[in-house]
Amino acid sequence: QVHLVESGGDLVQPGGSLRLSCVVSGRSIFFKRMAWYRQAPGKQRDLVGDIRSSGTTNYADSVKGRFSISRDNAKNTIYLQRDSLKPEDTAVYYCNALAQDLTWGRGTQVTVSS
Repeated sequence: QVHLVESGGDLVQPGGSLRLSCVVSGRSIFFKRMAWYRQAPGKQRDLVGDIRSSGTTNYADSVKGRFSISRDNAKNTIYLQRDSLKPEDTAVYYCNALAQDLTWGRGTQVTVSS
């Protein structure tokens, strides 16, 4: 069975930075196009960005230039580096395959507030 475990969420001040991690167990993600999603309170879950097995990335317009996705295939882990955080980045952050064909994890809460 595949498990996704996100971590690294925290309370951070506007302008701050955080790095989130997502460890995948139960199958290799080597060939998977992986992605980060987020769900703000009262809103639907949205795609933040994705990363191919080659390392090529794509991002939503709202986070371009501030967020960076990377992966370590040997550790079966993907990362989300988030800089210049804004209050509107407050959300629960999830990882999954871009195809969303893995069972969702619990996510990790990020709150941006002064």
